Amino acid sequence: MSTIQELTGTPVRPRSPGSFHFQDIVYQKHDWVARVTINRPAVYNAYRTQTLVEMRDAFRDAAFDDGVAVLVLTGAGEKAFCTGGDVAEYAREYTRRPRDCWKYMSLFIECHDALRNIGKPTVARLNGIVAGGGNEFNMACDLAVAAEDVTIRQVGTRVGSVAAGGATQWLSLLIGDRRAREMLLLSEPITAQQAEEWGLVNRVVPRGELDRAVDELCQKLVDKFPECLRYTKQQVNFWKDLAWHLTAGHARDWLSLHFACREPWEGMTAFVDKRPADYRGLRELARDGGAPEYLWGPPERTCPACGVRGLPADMAYCGRCGQRL
Repeated sequence: MSTIQELTGTPVRPRSPGSFHFQDIVYQKHDWVARVTINRPAVYNAYRTQTLVEMRDAFRDAAFDDGVAVLVLTGAGEKAFCTGGDVAEYAREYTRRPRDCWKYMSLFIECHDALRNIGKPTVARLNGIVAGGGNEFNMACDLAVAAEDVTIRQVGTRVGSVAAGGATQWLSLLIGDRRAREMLLLSEPITAQQAEEWGLVNRVVPRGELDRAVDELCQKLVDKFPECLRYTKQQVNFWKDLAWHLTAGHARDWLSLHFACREPWEGMTAFVDKRPADYRGLRELARDGGAPEYLWGPPERTCPACGVRGLPADMAYCGRCGQRL
């Protein structure tokens, strides 16, 4: 009879965390608990493509390891749990090649699916700023413990994106429709105490007690029946899964098209350049009959000299021959 490993090519025996040679995460397994730490503190633990691949592989390993009863997800250092996707990567890669955002989102979906379907309880250890996709990973976990000075926010409408990687699907399930709309539309932070009151985290503790609180919660989970935990998690996942599977593919396609537009270029380059985004300028352009969807106007001009077509309407010179338009 073939084994699962032979059929799937996926190891089912315990594997040493060090054998993975991860670059962007720290993966540990000890005392029935697996720990995945996003290890990019220089960028506030924002995840890039490599990070998502490593997180996915760690989640899959923990799922198949019978020596793991609980998984803890956290970030390195004390400043940030996770601040979402690396905006510098978005600005550098996906505003230039929007089709690659579709590939990136495929990895993002795989990573989230691996975490949500791990078959074991998961705990978010919120040790610092939780922003954007970081909150989506927080919500993907079953439970969350936050240090008392933590803030949580969504940021999509500030940087030219949409929080369609979990927040638009799950936030209203956790905190209610009005509160979710407030977080998503305004992109303003809430305190850890608000998050606890609203149901976005389970416990808020002084920073010095964070590890103890997380460890106590993990050991309580270890002392429960694993099959009962797994099926309870599967049942409770129903509404999250329903919302996710109905919308995640649509979000992937829409975001990949959206990256060809002006909003993500303006929002993300402004973020990288550390300057205010020109929100009003785009609104004024639309009000005055312009085309804010395009960086340099719609492709509608033709060069009278060389005949090249599809030149942006706002360009003064032909980009091919240099003729004044």
